[in-house]
Amino acid sequence: MTAVPQYRLDGPDGAPVVVLGPALGTTTDLWLPQMPALTRGWRVLRYDLPGHGGAPPPGGPFTVEDLADGVAALLDGLGVDRAAYAGVSLGGAVGTALALRAPDRVASLVLCCTSPRFGDPAAWHERAALVRREGVGPVADTAPGRWFTPSFTGAEPYAAMLRATGAEGYAGCCDALAAFDATARLGEIRAPTLVVAGAQDGPTPPRGHADRLAAGIPGAVLTVVEGAGHLANAERPAEVTEAITAHLDRTWKGSRR
Repeated sequence: MTAVPQYRLDGPDGAPVVVLGPALGTTTDLWLPQMPALTRGWRVLRYDLPGHGGAPPPGGPFTVEDLADGVAALLDGLGVDRAAYAGVSLGGAVGTALALRAPDRVASLVLCCTSPRFGDPAAWHERAALVRREGVGPVADTAPGRWFTPSFTGAEPYAAMLRATGAEGYAGCCDALAAFDATARLGEIRAPTLVVAGAQDGPTPPRGHADRLAAGIPGAVLTVVEGAGHLANAERPAEVTEAITAHLDRTWKGSRR
């Protein structure tokens, strides 16, 4: 399956383009905390995963690589030859796949709270089966505990995104995550890369996930954000925004000045 995703485009015409990829169970609104800073200097392209944010459900099984091809097709349709890419969790995996499949198109890369391999595939297939059987309710009820530290009080808007997600879209993404493993190919990534990790991230903790990305991608820089769980850009927006904009200023210069 290679389908052009549902998208939103913001920021000044003619500015360098930055693509923002969402996490499983979230929508383009995951990136709202970063939008004021990013749209001052970049043209920001956000997209939704299949069955998320009102996007159509998938037409059949798909892979992370299929999602990356969809982003490339979206860039084609918009006439964008090169762009920076930043993604959280599954959105980060899509960025990794895009950087491997279309290296000339990825000018800069930010991988936030993500991994080259998301653990035991069986666990993802089990979650997909649960959602297909019972809907997204059970995983939405437990999402705040997976996504945030216990002290975070702003989880509800993000859990609401998951509750509004189509069951087949969510389950299909789980199956895609089960099959994803870019570990052996990280050394092929040529884009200047920033890896951002939440120090308290449960699903993709820094050790064994972010550190493997940073060690495997040539020249990658690792930033660990204290007090942040899996959706670090939502829980610690100031710190994550500063890290992303500083990286983009070095590698994919915006038009703020």
